[in-house]
Amino acid sequence: MAKKETAPAQEKSENLLEFSSKFLQGTKDELQKVVWPSRQQLISESVAVMSMVSLFAFLIFAVDKLFIWTASQVF
Repeated sequence: MAKKETAPAQEKSENLLEFSSKFLQGTKDELQKVVWPSRQQLISESVAVMSMVSLFAFLIFAVDKLFIWTASQVF
């Protein structure tokens, strides 16, 4: 009777171990397919992203100040 009770628990842990092993192998396989950017490409794209974020932050700031000025003139 004791063997029947422990068998599902042991089987469950083996399934978990098998699943974990397959998952890690799949992750490793997918990471080997990734095309990593060169250092120059990484720097140029980072600069482009930071420039666009700065531009949009300034535009939002300017529009906010315009709305504040307009509201102060109206009220």
